[in-house]
Amino acid sequence: MPEPKDNRMRERLMGELGFLRERSQFRALDSLSGIDLCSNDYLDLAADPRIKQAVIEAVSRATSVGSTGSRLLSGNSEEWEELESEFAAFAGTEAALYFGSGYAANIGLLSSVLKPCDIVYSDALNHASLIDGIRLSGATKIIYPHCDLEYLERSLRAHAGHAGAKVIVTESLFSMEGDIAPIAGLIRLSKDHETELVIDEAHAIGVYGPQGRGIAAEHGCEREIFATVHTCGKALASAGAFVCGGNTLKDYLVNRARTFIFSTAMPPYLVHQIQAALAIVREADDQRAHLHKIASSLRAALTAGGLGFGASTTHIVPILLGTNEMALHVAAQLQVSGFAVKAIRPPTVPPCTSRIRLALNSRIHAEDVRRLVAEIGIACKSWRQFSASRAVHA
Repeated sequence: MPEPKDNRMRERLMGELGFLRERSQFRALDSLSGIDLCSNDYLDLAADPRIKQAVIEAVSRATSVGSTGSRLLSGNSEEWEELESEFAAFAGTEAALYFGSGYAANIGLLSSVLKPCDIVYSDALNHASLIDGIRLSGATKIIYPHCDLEYLERSLRAHAGHAGAKVIVTESLFSMEGDIAPIAGLIRLSKDHETELVIDEAHAIGVYGPQGRGIAAEHGCEREIFATVHTCGKALASAGAFVCGGNTLKDYLVNRARTFIFSTAMPPYLVHQIQAALAIVREADDQRAHLHKIASSLRAALTAGGLGFGASTTHIVPILLGTNEMALHVAAQLQVSGFAVKAIRPPTVPPCTSRIRLALNSRIHAEDVRRLVAEIGIACKSWRQFSASRAVHA
């Protein structure tokens, strides 16, 4: 009779899952209903009939709904090249190259342009895609405290004679904190220390800058940055991402970025979805103004209620709760009250900083904000009562 198969792999997986459950870090897929406060649909375009119609018309005209191969094989088309030119003009850069996702864009960019002889300076709260791209490059990584320009400048001075390239990598709007990087200061440091700058505009595109072109455009420094990354799956209600920069960078990525070279191209009808979204976003000043106003009123109401939201100054407002258990409790209570929210826990955020990340959109109204803040207060109070009762019976 044959020996039973070795189950070490399965046991290891089960052990790690059990570890997550014990620490209230286990995650499962589900769908939420209620007032949307956890998606990245910041301008409420995901269900916009104009974008739907653009897709319907594009599919009806298309000879194929599949791209059939990578862009370097059979998947290229004039439509993609025209969209890249349009997006480069939108972003204020010479060129743009489309990737299938923001993750693929950041991985492809950083793992190809950085070399083991280089030094990369990465903000401590950068997104996982930036971190992973840096790791794959083999470059020497220096993590500077979040938005700490003094620390960064000292580190740059300490490596003034370094022979390889030096690159600063940051998000423009940090997705879990809701604060904005000191772009002007980073531009100054990059110039003073002959260092390149890479900025991920994922959560700013559509929401900040003239015509929603991002925070770099708001500062008027688009051509002073080595590369910016703009995702389409958030405020643009589409999919994929563009790496924007010079013509040389685009040519290099076409030849060296593995996530571009070895990925099947996205279907060409998606071009028209992105173009429709861009046209709407350019004219969405009223939605942007409303979104900023609602975010400001939410932060003011949270302050009045004694609830902390960290350094947020944007439409992303984290309710900092500390423990995984409290974040799960508050999220569950808010869901019962009709708000679509999720608890954000490590490793997505640092230990002991679990939170409810409120991602506002232009559909939110003042009454929603008032009821939300009241329900957060009730949920926090019920958690304190539950914790006190549990301590008594421990």
